[in-house]
Amino acid sequence: MKILIASDIHGSAKYCRLLLDAYEKENADRLFLLGDILYHGPRNDLPEEYNPKQVIALLNAKKEQIYCVRGNCDAEVDQLVLDFPIMADYALIPAGERMIYATHGHVYNAEKLPPMKPGDILLCGHTHVPACEEFGENVYMNPGSVSLPKGGTPRGYIVFDGAQFVWKTLAGEEYKRFVLS
Repeated sequence: MKILIASDIHGSAKYCRLLLDAYEKENADRLFLLGDILYHGPRNDLPEEYNPKQVIALLNAKKEQIYCVRGNCDAEVDQLVLDFPIMADYALIPAGERMIYATHGHVYNAEKLPPMKPGDILLCGHTHVPACEEFGENVYMNPGSVSLPKGGTPRGYIVFDGAQFVWKTLAGEEYKRFVLS
């Protein structure tokens, strides 16, 4: 199964469309969103083409294919308009002998770890900066932000096929890879 992983759309219809185009081009089976879907947040500028109503329509059209965890800018009122669950604080994804702990990153992150066994992967959004960093016997991963990247990083996503994680720009250009051993 191929999963496209993305985070931090923040209400940008433009970058949501580009993300869904990438999802189709990647021929992914599922779209996993790491939160911050509709609202831009008080610390962020408005993203280009800020239009949460369009983002709602775009994502609801794919509701059977989307898994999601709640970001710090997501609220119960957002759940009322989205036709797929968004309020889970985390999800566990088996990956061979490893477990992927997927969360937004505002509660659990590389500085405040959730319960993890050696070899497990912490998958977060929130920082808007892509990452793939080994710490001890674990790995921290972040796809960055779809609409509001920080630190001069590209807008992008991760593709996970069960054997490897591949970071790509929204244009589909690969720039990082992590192979599970």
